Amino acid sequence: MHLPRPHRDDVVIAVAALLGGLLLWSLGLYTNGDVNRPLPKWATLLPLVVICAMSVYRRTFPLTTLLVCTLCLTVDVFSVGSLVTIIMFSDGVYVSVVYGPPRFAHRTPVITGMLTVAMTGLLTALLQVPEALLIGVVFGLITFGPATTGAIVRNHREAADAAKLRAEQTALLAEMDRVQAVTAERSRMARELHDMVANHLSAIAIHSTAAISLDDAATTRTALSVIRENSVEGLAEMRRLIGLLRDDASADDREPAARPSLAGLESLVAQAGTNGAASGLTVTLDDRRAGQNSGEATLPAPVELAAYRIVQESLTNALKHAEPGEVHVRLVHTAGDRLTVTVTSAYGAGAGPRAPGSGAGLVGMRERVALLDGEIEAGPVPGPDGGPEKIWQVRAVLPVRDEKEPDA
Repeated sequence: MHLPRPHRDDVVIAVAALLGGLLLWSLGLYTNGDVNRPLPKWATLLPLVVICAMSVYRRTFPLTTLLVCTLCLTVDVFSVGSLVTIIMFSDGVYVSVVYGPPRFAHRTPVITGMLTVAMTGLLTALLQVPEALLIGVVFGLITFGPATTGAIVRNHREAADAAKLRAEQTALLAEMDRVQAVTAERSRMARELHDMVANHLSAIAIHSTAAISLDDAATTRTALSVIRENSVEGLAEMRRLIGLLRDDASADDREPAARPSLAGLESLVAQAGTNGAASGLTVTLDDRRAGQNSGEATLPAPVELAAYRIVQESLTNALKHAEPGEVHVRLVHTAGDRLTVTVTSAYGAGAGPRAPGSGAGLVGMRERVALLDGEIEAGPVPGPDGGPEKIWQVRAVLPVRDEKEPDA
């Protein structure tokens, strides 16, 4: 069995106490005097040496230290006595409360207090002299005093440790919130970037393919015109997004970022029709929103943005994957109800998409709908009577809350 390495401060305390005790003994300074003592003067050194040696491990073995100190003090009472032995006993009581088990630390001040009161009363009753009170006070100073001091120090240390733990937990929660906020912002930026650029790049890819595959000057000129228009618009939208991401740009340097709304839906559909003409696609719009004819704004901005992006992404996917035919966009809304967005296109087992896709479009649409607590379905469904056997349908239901109504 190997004893642990003692603390440096404990070694210093033990050596200083031993030297001080030897000095007092050599000078003949005793606590009990040298009359009527059963043990010789040199016997005082035995408990002194033992209690100082045990104090080296006062932090490691606090309860054992207290037991040894109690035995040494008992032996010291029957000798001429050493003041250092009494002081080291008090230190043993103190360290047993500070470094001992929690249950023992909580009970020691109560036990020493009760012993002090009991001893004072007993000595006063037996001796019936005022000096008996002084003996009780001294006993309280070497037992109850150190125990109470140790309890106060321990409580302060535990409070400091608890405060440190709370601070670490708060910092951890703050870091988790920051990471979640950064992740959510990155997801939002990814959706915005995909929605703004994918439509234009898909049109560019489709028309460049048509220009390469068809040896016709008019078709090539038309395709190049569409490519130029989409590249310019895509570049402008990219610049707006980059401007929003610049941390060092002042508010005056940033161009106002106008969020798309359903007011620009006709323009979006018209552009999609132009982009899809080369692929045999015709795009139609059936807008049945309440107040649409009178121009009244009946939808909250988040709902309009989500609906616009869903239509935009659905048209982009139609340009990439749909078979030649009609692409139908339909919006249905009644005041105080919900907005239903449906986009259908011809569905077939073609050779493959006319433009590559990242697969992030459907994910982005689902995320937007989930933020509004809506529903979305995307997949092949049976076609209408007299039409194709199957069509590809994107159907999103967006709840619309009437902001004019007071909260319940």
